[in-house]
Amino acid sequence: MSGRIYIIGAGFAGQTLAAEIRKKAVFGEIAAFLDDDNEKIGRKIDAIPVLGPIQDVARLLGMQAGDEAVIAMPSASREYLKNLYAILKNAGFQKIRILPSVSQIIEGDAHLIQTRSIDPQDLLGRTPVAVHLKESLAYLRDKRVLITGAGGSIGGEICRQLLSGGAERLYLFGHGENSIYQIDKELRVLQEEGVGEKASVVPIIGDLKDGAYMHYLLSRLRADVVFHTAAYKHVPLMEDNPVAAIENNLFGTKNLVEAARDCGVKRFVHITTDKAVEPVSVYGVSKSLCERLVLEEAERGIAGGAAAPNFMAVRFGNVLGSRGSALPLFEKQIAKGGPVTVTHPDMKRWFMTIPEACSLVLKAGGVGENGGLYLLDMGEPVFIRDLAEQLIRFYGFEPNKDIKIEYIGLRSGERLDEMLWSENESPVQTKYSRILRLERKTQTAAPGLNLRSLMEKLSPICRFDPAQPDIYRNSEKLRSLLAEAAPSYARIITNPHLP
Repeated sequence: MSGRIYIIGAGFAGQTLAAEIRKKAVFGEIAAFLDDDNEKIGRKIDAIPVLGPIQDVARLLGMQAGDEAVIAMPSASREYLKNLYAILKNAGFQKIRILPSVSQIIEGDAHLIQTRSIDPQDLLGRTPVAVHLKESLAYLRDKRVLITGAGGSIGGEICRQLLSGGAERLYLFGHGENSIYQIDKELRVLQEEGVGEKASVVPIIGDLKDGAYMHYLLSRLRADVVFHTAAYKHVPLMEDNPVAAIENNLFGTKNLVEAARDCGVKRFVHITTDKAVEPVSVYGVSKSLCERLVLEEAERGIAGGAAAPNFMAVRFGNVLGSRGSALPLFEKQIAKGGPVTVTHPDMKRWFMTIPEACSLVLKAGGVGENGGLYLLDMGEPVFIRDLAEQLIRFYGFEPNKDIKIEYIGLRSGERLDEMLWSENESPVQTKYSRILRLERKTQTAAPGLNLRSLMEKLSPICRFDPAQPDIYRNSEKLRSLLAEAAPSYARIITNPHLP
């Protein structure tokens, strides 16, 4: 039997949820709105009483088995949500759901299907910027949009937000059939429940490494815009599989860029990472070279005339909760009683929520110019040990008392601090909140590097060449070529104990 539902927040989002719950009449009975707004407290909205202030009334509700709180305050700050979560837990709520803080919730109807159990991502980090998503996505209306890596953390969230953009078609491209199956089904269910606008959703299984197929595919799809999020990203794993990292990330991007150029794509947005700055890992070098590849293609387009497509790159740091990141690992470690493993007490990273990063990427994709390298404003870096302690407390434990934190040392390819720009780059604020443009101090994106020549040397390592069979999959040869291209990486492989 369903319990009582308390909707936290009697604003537009809360009222929309209440109307949907009543209409479907299968989720339970709405007992009340809880709110802190004195103008709403004591009133009734569609016969539902508004009670408050929340801190005072929550403990007086008399919780019953099955009672649930649904937080419908998408613009609430992180600090407010932390306090609210503590109040609801102390009041006895065992089930707490939340509408995610994404801009399409702020701008449009809220739907029950968009709610999910509250988790640490909702309480950690800074308050995300509110991007007016429908306005930001105007450039995509009636367009065909291809998202590579659509089943991943970033690609999947870009797909969800694109539902609000009025695109004609969304092409969900990925190598893993399960992840593409999942995001395809999720988008269709969201559409069925009234989220976003109607767009044809087309799942596509394929491999970026297959250049002929990428040309064939883009010639058939007639995509207007490409968001390129696909990459092998796990740093230590790529240290153990360096050829695969270069083959997939660099040559896969090359195939996609060339196909986009030849098949009439109007706008190409490449997603990159802070690990591409003065890289010290194979993954970082691969992404640095991808940035250069995209920016060089943009320079060729500028030289070729106004009809050339716009190529740009958007760089940002870590995102909370992405697959392979620290947060999901810490949660699993806490669930089994610890220890929570942190690489080093002084390790810091920049963090941003996945929805905020994707909203800003979509914004940058519309306002960005050909050849632009954009940086998302990541705020202040966070100590990983602090993140671990906050997560342990979220689950009701005390760090190093109930759950131990264990320091295990840096893994291969890692460093204590990441950088958001290099010495050759200067960040310049744009007129758009939390979007910076990186201007190069020298004319070329990569002084002294002939990218085309480097890729010719890397190619027979990644793809079998009968004329050079001895270097096929030769990781040492590959590392030496990468070291020539990236002095920061060369310093690390010759001095592996440097932090």
